[in-house]
Amino acid sequence: MSGEEAGGAERRWRVPPAHVVLKAAGAAAFAVLGLVSRDDRPFLLLALVAAAGMAALALRDVLAPVRVAADPGGVTVVSGYAGHVRIPWDEVAAVRVDERRRLLLHTRLLEIETAGDLHLFSAYDLGGDVQDVAAELERLRAAAR
Repeated sequence: MSGEEAGGAERRWRVPPAHVVLKAAGAAAFAVLGLVSRDDRPFLLLALVAAAGMAALALRDVLAPVRVAADPGGVTVVSGYAGHVRIPWDEVAAVRVDERRRLLLHTRLLEIETAGDLHLFSAYDLGGDVQDVAAELERLRAAAR
């Protein structure tokens, strides 16, 4: 499994460092592309907006690399840009995997549902297979009951 074990039964799933590097490299590439083409104002603007967007995604991965952490007391998930929210297991309504196939695309998302929120995570957020993470979360949830 790709989660990190820290101490007893705590598990953490994070964005892989390679993804952060790729996003930062993409931001740099868009910035350089924009500056090389600075005579073409619309292209320069488009390239700099793309660079800023990629940089914002990379910064989020640096500020909040752990997307999901769980222990016998509950689960902590990333919320907003880089915040975290702690959810006790008794407030978790469901942990499931949403799987969809459209055309040539196949997506799987981990869903952690509470009474008022639905938290969604992809394999890129978790650094591992969504099914494995869901199974581990269910194991921890069942052990807490």
